[in-house]
Amino acid sequence: MNIGIAGAGIVGRLLAWRLLRLGHKVTLFDNDIHGDKSAGWIAAAMLAPFSEVASCDPAIFRPGLAGIKQWRTWIAELAVEVNETIEFKVNGSVVVAHHSDHADLQWFFQRLQAISEVPKDHVHWITKEKIRALEPELNRFEQGIYLPQEGYVDNRQLYRALAKAIKNAGGELVDKTEISDVQCGLIWSNDKSWAFDLIIDCRGFGGKKSLRSFRGVRGEVLWVKAPEVNLTRPVRLMHPRYQIYISPRSDNHYVVGATEIESESIESVTVRSQLELLSALYSVHSGFAEAKVLEARAHCRPTFSDNLPKIVKAPGLLRVNGLYRHGYLLSPTLVNSTLAVIDNKPPLNPVGLHELGAAFKQSSAKTATKATTLTSTKTEIPS
Repeated sequence: MNIGIAGAGIVGRLLAWRLLRLGHKVTLFDNDIHGDKSAGWIAAAMLAPFSEVASCDPAIFRPGLAGIKQWRTWIAELAVEVNETIEFKVNGSVVVAHHSDHADLQWFFQRLQAISEVPKDHVHWITKEKIRALEPELNRFEQGIYLPQEGYVDNRQLYRALAKAIKNAGGELVDKTEISDVQCGLIWSNDKSWAFDLIIDCRGFGGKKSLRSFRGVRGEVLWVKAPEVNLTRPVRLMHPRYQIYISPRSDNHYVVGATEIESESIESVTVRSQLELLSALYSVHSGFAEAKVLEARAHCRPTFSDNLPKIVKAPGLLRVNGLYRHGYLLSPTLVNSTLAVIDNKPPLNPVGLHELGAAFKQSSAKTATKATTLTSTKTEIPS
């Protein structure tokens, strides 16, 4: 098919790449094809099914583990295609807390122990000796939790590699396109339209006007360079208001952020947030005192009311959205689910499949003049 994809975030790029490998013709549209304004570019790109399931729907856990396995294959394939290295590590993560917050650490451990989906032999309560064996520079903590199956991917290397692979495979990337509407068979940009056999709308928070029960959840991150700090795996610090995470990158770079803020603002990072993040960062490792703050960025994660991803289906159109804060953890499942739906197969759990109808807003644009009907099965949608 001739397929148009609206949105060049992590889902749009992965879909374009995989569809091209299947022999389809693909055109990828975005106002910023480089992607540095997307939530996926700003994210820390941690792969943390254990850490996330403690406060989220248990349905994400097994698909999250499967996503890490899929990333191993995809990143290996992608690295060969573009002849570049993409940093990807699954060497575990460490969760720590200062003495005053040990109750939160204990709650976190007990919560993981209570979730039936979580294998208990992959959640380890550790003392200071084990903490120092894993991360010698975490010398301020007496107790912690080790989650050996977690990791991270360098999202910015991944974005660039995917763009290169799409071009190499004959895909077209249309830059500086302010998408005004996406409907069955058509992508609109102001008064101009492009017709395709199938449109896939994966604009993330930018697709809000086309969906109900949908919101943005603000995330704020800092990028720092800390030559005096040498951490090799993600570290989470239990905090009185939320978890602080530190995700390493090469050359002593670190991404620092908080799990979530219930706000749809995409304004600059606030003074309060920067103070909290930087104070927490210094409390983890004194070497961060001399770190240089390279970026302070904020974005809204696209989120349905149940915090699980969905595919909304209509003739000639798929709306693929709702990864919440699990963008990198669940994107392989969401992408594979979308490919399955295109092939008239059911999606993988926990991705929901719905018909475009009463539960979702119809497009307000002009009636489509070209569309290819996809066979569909009526799905009950909760109000």
